[in-house]
Amino acid sequence: MTPERIYHGTGPGPITPDGCAVDYYATLTAGGEPELVHAAVPPGASILELGAGTGRVTRPLLRLGHEVVAVDESPEMLAHITGAETVCSPIQTLALPRAFDLVLLMSFVVETADDALRAAFLRTCRRHVADDGCVILQRKPPEWYDTVRPFERRTDDGRIVRMTAVSRPGPGLLEATMEYTIGERRWTHTFVSRRLDDDRLGRELDRTGLALAGFLDDEREWVRAVPAGPPYQG
Repeated sequence: MTPERIYHGTGPGPITPDGCAVDYYATLTAGGEPELVHAAVPPGASILELGAGTGRVTRPLLRLGHEVVAVDESPEMLAHITGAETVCSPIQTLALPRAFDLVLLMSFVVETADDALRAAFLRTCRRHVADDGCVILQRKPPEWYDTVRPFERRTDDGRIVRMTAVSRPGPGLLEATMEYTIGERRWTHTFVSRRLDDDRLGRELDRTGLALAGFLDDEREWVRAVPAGPPYQG
């Protein structure tokens, strides 16, 4: 499945290669994710945040006392981040000369429908995590893929979030279009994601020298993995 079939975005302002609207992401704030991550690592742990976007989670992690290196392939996204070292790079080709206590891959990036790209993401995680560190991944609980339907949600700050289309183009795949409206501004983001149950995710982690070590929440959305072998060399 080619990248142009996996991601597509529309709306005012810059749109990233994976279809995300920079101007919309710049309006978002964290919803408890930084505290969840903070509680799972030692105080002051160094963090490599992959796919940091506009810094929605970066800024709170800095305030919680962490050194954060924020990585994103969009310079327009990174321009919104202050106080952290930023690196403009695709996740899959990142090669920094250091390791981190925590490598963080949020926002369901790991669920890309491109299996080769997901493997490259995981190799980047293993390459940059310290031997005594951990990797935290965010995925949708597998059951979500079986039940999700179009919806509309209105938030307290006046924005409208809609899922306007849902289809299942193949086994374990979900194609959906999200629509975000703030006043007169409207953005869409179409994506194709792959359902990652515990067994499949465990196997894919194993192939990159990582091991599934548990979950940070009862819903199993936040996955913790640890080094279990040398970084993948293939």
